[in-house]
Amino acid sequence: MEIDKKKNIFSREEMYELNRERLESRGVTVNDIADIAFKQQSRFTKNIDYNIVVESTKKILSYADAFHIIQLGIEIDELAEKEMLSYPIQAVIKSDLGLFGIDELLGLELAGNYGIIGKTNFGDIDVNKPKKINDLNEDGKLPNKCHTFLDDIVGAIAACASTRVAQIYKEKETHK
Repeated sequence: MEIDKKKNIFSREEMYELNRERLESRGVTVNDIADIAFKQQSRFTKNIDYNIVVESTKKILSYADAFHIIQLGIEIDELAEKEMLSYPIQAVIKSDLGLFGIDELLGLELAGNYGIIGKTNFGDIDVNKPKKINDLNEDGKLPNKCHTFLDDIVGAIAACASTRVAQIYKEKETHK
């Protein structure tokens, strides 16, 4: 997508595309995130339509809060990979120090857009590290990689999508 490099306000479509491109550049697809959300929400809601999960994931990727968190978090990870941060934060971020917590804070903030359930879903994903989250976590331990922020961001997007799906299905139930 061609974007004016001086622009600082983006349409929802532009934010979605820029987020999708940035995530894909780090090896994460919309379907990777939707798979996590589907797995999580399927435990609570039966017969979920996977297309609704994908649609929900795409919707989350078009929000300004998600845009800012995705763009910032990936940028920090990439700077840490290139060793372009100052000591001591370079060492803290590159090692994904367990006591750091700012990466989880960004994830919680994003998930918080979907209330307590969004935050609870994020906590579940963060602890259990399903599918792509585990892959990112493991890959981030390699010498030339850093996914300190990315794994939590992906988890938060999946938590939001999972919660949005629950809301859609609950609304459908009320109309029966």
